[in-house]
Amino acid sequence: MTTNDSDSSAKPPAKDPWDLPDVSGLTVGVLGGTGPQGRGLAYRLARAGQKIVIGSRAADRAEAAAAELGLGVEGADNAECARRSDIVIVAVPWDGHAATLESLREELAGKLVVDCVNPLGFDKKGAYALKPEEGSAAEQAAALLPDSRVTAAFHHLSAVLLQDEAIDEIDTDVMVLGEARADTDTVQALASRIPGMRGVFAGRLRNAHQVESLVANLISVNRRYKAHAGLRTTDV
Repeated sequence: MTTNDSDSSAKPPAKDPWDLPDVSGLTVGVLGGTGPQGRGLAYRLARAGQKIVIGSRAADRAEAAAAELGLGVEGADNAECARRSDIVIVAVPWDGHAATLESLREELAGKLVVDCVNPLGFDKKGAYALKPEEGSAAEQAAALLPDSRVTAAFHHLSAVLLQDEAIDEIDTDVMVLGEARADTDTVQALASRIPGMRGVFAGRLRNAHQVESLVANLISVNRRYKAHAGLRTTDV
């Protein structure tokens, strides 16, 4: 075998996991954008320069919330929000998760969907994780949206910190899960636009339940220590 033959069979260098795409030109829709988590994400991403459309069941509520946020944020009903967006973050309450996604299957076809819903229950002992029949909220989304590219991210963020205008940076990592590297890279890049945040790949959607469930533990941490705890991964 010649040297040239040997060179031609060499594998290409591995892609740098931190070589992420430029997402600054993408429009991000936030379903449930009038709720605390959705509103907070909309505010942080808009503040970072992202084009944002807030979605709600009622267009007037979305428009009012968008006007309060400013920063070029626009409001629309959920269907119009989905149609106008390149990436759609799902931040609706768990009890309305399935019905909302079923009603938007057509509008979300071909879209990159980011599910950040945490299926939780609450009783006198505090928060506890629920396990959907599909395995997780993200897997339920994937089952309901067969023509969309579903990922999972933004589960562990404090709505209080997200909405606090006095805070410039939020010191946390965002666990990102999905089936296609191009999609998870895009969501990582989106998370990393927010100062202090970093998007970290955390596996395929079959691992989403553990990520969603961890929020119950963080709620316990926050109650005990009067904090707004997030997560940091070490050595990456």
